[in-house]
Amino acid sequence: MWRKSSTWLLIGLFVLAVAARLIPGERIIDDAYITFRYARNLLAGYGFVYNPGQPVLGTTTPLFTFLLALLALPFGGAQANFPLIAVLVSALADGLGVVLLFKIGQRLGSPAAGLATALAWAIAPFSVTFAIGGLETSTYMLLLIALLWAYLHQRIVLAASLGAAAILTRPDAVLLVGPVLLHYFLRAQPRPWQAGFWRSNAKAIATFLLPLLAWALFAWLYFGSPVAQSVAAKSNAYLVAPMDAFIHLLQHYGMPFVEYETFTTRWLYLGLWLYPFLSLVGTLYAARREPRSLPFALFPWLHFIVFAVSNPLLFRWYLAPPLPFYILFIALGVQKIAADLLPRIAAPRRLAPLGALLVALPFLFNLHGWARYPDPPSARPAPKMAWQRAEEVYREAVAFIQPRLPAESQSIVVAAGDVGVLGYFLDVCILDLVGLNSKETLPYYPLDAAMYGDFVYAVPPALIRDQQPDYVVILDLYGRASLQQDADFLASYTLVQFFPREIYGPEGGLQVFQRNP
Repeated sequence: MWRKSSTWLLIGLFVLAVAARLIPGERIIDDAYITFRYARNLLAGYGFVYNPGQPVLGTTTPLFTFLLALLALPFGGAQANFPLIAVLVSALADGLGVVLLFKIGQRLGSPAAGLATALAWAIAPFSVTFAIGGLETSTYMLLLIALLWAYLHQRIVLAASLGAAAILTRPDAVLLVGPVLLHYFLRAQPRPWQAGFWRSNAKAIATFLLPLLAWALFAWLYFGSPVAQSVAAKSNAYLVAPMDAFIHLLQHYGMPFVEYETFTTRWLYLGLWLYPFLSLVGTLYAARREPRSLPFALFPWLHFIVFAVSNPLLFRWYLAPPLPFYILFIALGVQKIAADLLPRIAAPRRLAPLGALLVALPFLFNLHGWARYPDPPSARPAPKMAWQRAEEVYREAVAFIQPRLPAESQSIVVAAGDVGVLGYFLDVCILDLVGLNSKETLPYYPLDAAMYGDFVYAVPPALIRDQQPDYVVILDLYGRASLQQDADFLASYTLVQFFPREIYGPEGGLQVFQRNP
């Protein structure tokens, strides 16, 4: 009877997660369109490139790019609907992910903690937003969660393949895969310095290393480096205030269930103490019961330390990876405390409603992070954070530029700070002003701090002067203290369209400049 009920529960969790990603529909994030263009160019015969003829590794998710290209083959190839394919893949990945989270809770001796985690992750804004946004996040999270499941079940070869796949999906997977490898080496019998270790683990080692080495060799020969150019570009182009990432991470770890939507940010004063304590209790409980869980319990904190110290500009999707693990060990901590204390207070039957409430609370908090009518207006409910104002105005820019292009538009160069929407919908050469996909951009950063004004990014006037693109499409914030103060730029370009929008502040919008004849 329990096995049958458990099967229906797993089906229900899967359906809930998939439905939570299909109901809002596509709300594609600008960065996702970059991956779509790589996949489309691959199928069109241009190679693994963003701009045809320019071999630049601008994406950090090669495996997801290949996956999209493979899935697009029977549905039109280069003409396939890549946004739809990406959302469907993400919905299925998250459906499987929540099922595994429940099974992991069972493995760790707490089906209730597994259920609470699965329910919370099924509708978590920090999961759904990026699934319907077309990013690789859901596929990446499935690989990390599956790695935990495989490692707990001592499926070492499977764990090795999942670890390699995770690194090829997002390189920051090394923050989890590395500790798992270290943990395995420290506990393995025979020991790594004994010959028997390498014989018994030869298949797992090959499964892990061969895909990584194959990609590294290809990337070195094709791009000149296995390291994505976007890594260097983002570290140099943005002016991030000291401790900025640390502050954002504190807020994130203190409100993992978007409690600011329910209690305002005042919850942070409680959450910063409550959740780390519960996570510590859950970690100690799980480590005693199943020592293999330890690297996964430590992963959120290693992620916190690395990102706080490196202090990058924290895009929202950087905050998602530690969350399901953080939530799981918080839930295990609640279960452990409840199991130790509550039976002394009342009979188990009387405590059943309280237990149900504890399981449901993370789900209810996350549900409050949804909007019936999200921004921009939509008839479909969606997470409040899945806003589309920037992508919407870039689509308007596409509609403005498209009729002005010649029949053979590949020679036209459009320069932009946000290249996703423009690059996907315009058949032109894109000059990436941040430098993710354009090598010629990198030497112009970092800029003098005065050029940034009151924002984190600015366009280098010298870059536009030297490259002379046909169009420059930027949010006005990107050029207020740089381009708009440069006499050469103002003499060489004309503002042909302005789309007023409140995107990063109460004033501003998107500017379209065209080079003068």
